Amino acid sequence: MNARVSSIFRAKKSPQPATKLAPRFRCLHLAPPFLLDDYTPRYQTLSSRDEAKKRSLAYAHLRNCNLCPRLCGVNRYEKTGMCLIGDKVKVNVIAPHFGEEPCIQGHSGSGAVFMSGCNLRCIFCQNFDISHQRNGMDLTPEELGEWYIKLQDVGNVHNINIVTPEHVVPQVALSVLHAKQLGLRVPIVYNTSSFDSLASLELMDGLVDIYLADFKVWETSSSKRLLKADDYAATAKESIRAMQAQVGDLCFTGDGIAKKGLLIRHLVMPGKEDEGVEIMKWLASDVSKDCFINIMEQYRPEAHVGKKRRKSSDQDKQETRYGDLNRAVTGDEVSVVRQAANKSGLWRFNEPPKHDGFAI
Repeated sequence: MNARVSSIFRAKKSPQPATKLAPRFRCLHLAPPFLLDDYTPRYQTLSSRDEAKKRSLAYAHLRNCNLCPRLCGVNRYEKTGMCLIGDKVKVNVIAPHFGEEPCIQGHSGSGAVFMSGCNLRCIFCQNFDISHQRNGMDLTPEELGEWYIKLQDVGNVHNINIVTPEHVVPQVALSVLHAKQLGLRVPIVYNTSSFDSLASLELMDGLVDIYLADFKVWETSSSKRLLKADDYAATAKESIRAMQAQVGDLCFTGDGIAKKGLLIRHLVMPGKEDEGVEIMKWLASDVSKDCFINIMEQYRPEAHVGKKRRKSSDQDKQETRYGDLNRAVTGDEVSVVRQAANKSGLWRFNEPPKHDGFAI
């Protein structure tokens, strides 16, 4: 069995008692209408008829894949599209995870399922070894759903956090429906780059409780250069509006754990703070001033950034690829984005996690 995938069964560090975390969660402005007395995952409320329709639609999409803006149109039972994934999913890591936002991870962690592959080609990808590589274990949707149950029952997690699912949406939909039959009862987190098609989000409507969505860059030139996508921002705006329409603003139960809603993340990048400013303005004006926002400052040069390549005109010289991004962000750059968010009327912000990552 793949060592990383089976890491759920390794000894976990003892989590902090919930009582010790409660004061920190009170900083999240928990009050109506963002406070829930109780919560039932959305997939639990689907009728058998709705489930059957989603299964049929998922199989149809696999035969003619249009579930991301690449619109490859391939039959995934016979070949792969740009994402290099067929009718199964390739999973890199399955384990309780403490590296997410505190309101998602809580005191017991989030049941993280990291998919291999991606429909973007971000040159700075912070999870390059997972998203740009095809390492891991091939699973059918049914086998994937069974892992959700193991995470829930063995890992005692607060939710199932499916990371980078944009290219395997039909399989994810089928896995959630299968896990429901097996007794799944925790919320589903759809952890996405926001490079989704509306068809994929329609398929996931009723299955996802929390959309954990990135908004990476604003300018078309940045999208083409850094993400290898023609117009990422246009797609992200359309996708985020659809997510907000489905689940609304982020809501919590009294223990400070998020159960339903949209959480937007923006990674501040070197020299790109003006794009972050535009993203904050758009979220406030076109989505909701009550959006829950995570303005992230942990950018580091990864993937292709900072790598050396020879200049074609001189075989003896090398140049640094994407040299303008080959540094950490400054406090001033982060402050510019945060101030723009405040000025735009946004007020619900995430605090950094107090844990480095996996409990293994």
